[in-house]
Amino acid sequence: MTEDDRKKDRIRFDRHTPEYRKQFEAVTQELQGKCPIAWSETYDGHWVASGHHEVFEIARSADVLSNDHDVKGERRGYEGISIPAPPRAKSSRGGFLEMDPPEQRYYRQTLNPYLSPAAVSRWIPLVDEVVRASIDERIEEGRIDFVDDLANVVPAVLTMAMMGIPLRKWTVYNEPAHASVYTPPNSPDQARITEMQRAMGRDLYASIVEIRENPRPGLVDALVRADINGKTPPDDELLGVLALLIGGGFDTTTALTAHALEWLSENPQERERLSRGRDVLLDSATEEFLRYFAPAPGDGRTFSADCEIVGTRFKEGERLWLSWAMANRDPSVFPEPNQVDLERKGNRHSSFGLGIHRCIGSNVARMVFKRMVTQVLDRMPDFACDPEGAEHYETIGVIQGMRHLPATFTPGRRLGAGLDETLDALQKVCDEQRLAEPVTVRRAVAKIDN
Repeated sequence: MTEDDRKKDRIRFDRHTPEYRKQFEAVTQELQGKCPIAWSETYDGHWVASGHHEVFEIARSADVLSNDHDVKGERRGYEGISIPAPPRAKSSRGGFLEMDPPEQRYYRQTLNPYLSPAAVSRWIPLVDEVVRASIDERIEEGRIDFVDDLANVVPAVLTMAMMGIPLRKWTVYNEPAHASVYTPPNSPDQARITEMQRAMGRDLYASIVEIRENPRPGLVDALVRADINGKTPPDDELLGVLALLIGGGFDTTTALTAHALEWLSENPQERERLSRGRDVLLDSATEEFLRYFAPAPGDGRTFSADCEIVGTRFKEGERLWLSWAMANRDPSVFPEPNQVDLERKGNRHSSFGLGIHRCIGSNVARMVFKRMVTQVLDRMPDFACDPEGAEHYETIGVIQGMRHLPATFTPGRRLGAGLDETLDALQKVCDEQRLAEPVTVRRAVAKIDN
């Protein structure tokens, strides 16, 4: 078979352009109809998988796929999960998401007791308090930015709590975590963003040193004491893992929540139906919003061996983009894929990825999303988002997110203390009840005195 035959389905594909975001449905329909696996010459050449069946089969072929990011050139020079690798990531790995087994497996085993369904459910009372306080900050005004005032805040605070980092420091991590995704490399604001990222890195490193010397429960403690294939991880590797947890904990849940609230504002009858029937609809609606808005649109892989999968021959070292977002719009699996169906049955979406690298934080994302949306429906039932003020990320190559989503609603009354006072009270709860211990040690749900 010649190279021309092997790469007979050729496209020009660049998911980082604003045009791809604007034409996503049309591009997806064309690729799935003509070439669900295709070759693109962009970014030094890579395969693109868009069909649900093709993405599913390839993602589960772990024996011939690699996530490895060989930044030191010690192995085969693979480039991790980003196509192309952003300049800031060329010298560091993106945590265990850019590792292959057994390293990747050891990290997941270390973190599972903190991120399992039982472990995550313990945090619901704390999350509810942060949501309540965030809404209280705006409830009397009748105006809110669902991104700045709610969806950015709650996931960030919970991530701090689970890591064992002081809750008030969520502001140190919040802006660089989001801005690193939505700021183009050539932006004049890049220098400021880079400095914020360095400040975040310095604080993370300080937390590693402090918790190693003076242990306190949380994900940081778990990682500094981890046994990864018989070794203690070096600090630079720990920083990459912690940065991965922050990125996964912050921006994806923010993106999902913002898009869902925007859609509910545009479809008030469906919003009323969801609010009225949440006992039976909330779970399926959550999965449908995940499918339709797919916060993390895809991941890169490298073929680690010559192989043939779903009728296409691949060679060792070739790069591949697995599009979770496009797979989620495959009409052969999802009837009327470009419509939101809050009652969709058998929703086999791939928004958390597939295979051994499936998102370890999926339980956290679902829980936090549901708690935020529920309180918004209860306390701002008539909210109306401002389409002129809504600001989506310019591109969806990394995260399909939003920077701003202003809304108005009928003013209501506060139910308790403001955000800063609430965080101080919750910090005491975290410390005294040792909430960040693994579920194997502490199973009790957080107790919040109101």
